Amino acid sequence: MFAVILIVSSPIIINSLQAYTIAETVADAVGMSMDSWLPVAVGVVLAGLTAAVVFGGARRIAKVTESLVPSMALLYLVLGIMVIASHADQIGPVMVAIVVDAFSGESVAGGALGTVIVTGIQRGMFSNEAGLGTAPNAAASAATTHPVKQGLVQSLGVYFDTFLVCSITAFIVLVATPDLAGAPIGIALTQGAVVSTLGAWSGGALSLIVFLLAFSTILGLYYYGEANIAYITSNPTMMLAYRLLVVAVVLVGCTLNAGAVWTLSDLALAMLTLINLPVIARLSRHVVALLRDYRVQPGRRSRPHLYPRQASRCSRH
Repeated sequence: MFAVILIVSSPIIINSLQAYTIAETVADAVGMSMDSWLPVAVGVVLAGLTAAVVFGGARRIAKVTESLVPSMALLYLVLGIMVIASHADQIGPVMVAIVVDAFSGESVAGGALGTVIVTGIQRGMFSNEAGLGTAPNAAASAATTHPVKQGLVQSLGVYFDTFLVCSITAFIVLVATPDLAGAPIGIALTQGAVVSTLGAWSGGALSLIVFLLAFSTILGLYYYGEANIAYITSNPTMMLAYRLLVVAVVLVGCTLNAGAVWTLSDLALAMLTLINLPVIARLSRHVVALLRDYRVQPGRRSRPHLYPRQASRCSRH
């Protein structure tokens, strides 16, 4: 059941959102509307690149994209710091506004506090995949001397993706856009804040950053789905149909409505979480046992020494 839902949610629904984000970023960078022909053109190019990778003829594209992602993430942080530094006088008022607006009596009375919490959980899970059960598809393939090492690396991603990157994004928007009434939604809001502060050149830089990050996510989620298709069936026709569907989703995703895409994405994440969290609870005792074993490793560099019963159970999971 989890494999089926993952195939529907990550490489199909979530990838449509990634494709839409790329199209919206390009459209905003060149000053065109999402109702123009541009999203379709972006979709054709993006679908072509995706097809070149998933059908096995251009794995180099995937490798180049993945190698550039860390640099693009750092470049985004640099742009963010530049924007925030340019509006240093707004940092204090913004921090006060965040705390006051989140916990004010008006927010509680109006039910806004609950909305803020729910939205925060949704976007937090979207940013770092914690609790979804999707990231283990990649983590399980890592070569490591102890499973806890990879677990700690996965945990670090939560701090980087959410606490650092998302906080930087929030401050970019808030310091550069004091009045959010009537402001655009989605990536256009962040892009507008960056361009208004740093100039037109930053729009092109941000477009490149978003493209590489989103495209690498599309490929990563495709491989998640491919692994789960292979788990369900070895029929080559099913794999071919899945690849064609992913390419089609990338093309169509560039032309969808932002509200519809986000709603479907939130629903997909909720379904994955409802299945995965009870499983994590069941496996928690194994996690505790592995963590204790890791802590007693000499220098934490030797090969793992698991109790046979624990090792066999963990290998099955």
